[in-house]
Amino acid sequence: MSKAELYAAIRRDHQVGMTMRQLERKHSIAWRTVRKALGPAWPEPRKPLPPRPSALDPYKAVIDGILRADLGAPRKQRPTDTRIFHRLIGEDGADVSYALVRGYVAGRKPQIAVEAGTAPIEVHPARPSARH
Repeated sequence: MSKAELYAAIRRDHQVGMTMRQLERKHSIAWRTVRKALGPAWPEPRKPLPPRPSALDPYKAVIDGILRADLGAPRKQRPTDTRIFHRLIGEDGADVSYALVRGYVAGRKPQIAVEAGTAPIEVHPARPSARH
């Protein structure tokens, strides 16, 4: 007998008037199983997990400082995510992955430009171009 069939049988027997103890004995199950079967059909939503700390958290202020310092620099002289990554490893001894730095810089660079007033505020998020 599947779990769904068992729960349906428990609900039917309970509607007839059987007590929890009688349901336990008849179906050879524990009282918790009877409770689950007689409870709501949909499970409770899961609690959201607290945010986990990132390995990049101690270095986010350093990266933001680098990005803010070079806002006025010509386009070709601005730091790339690769340069920022190597700078973190060399100067600060960071133990972070390149992908983590690249993802943070990609999301943070436009935000810093907007905060500094050098870039327009985007109303709609950028969409990838359609290639044919």
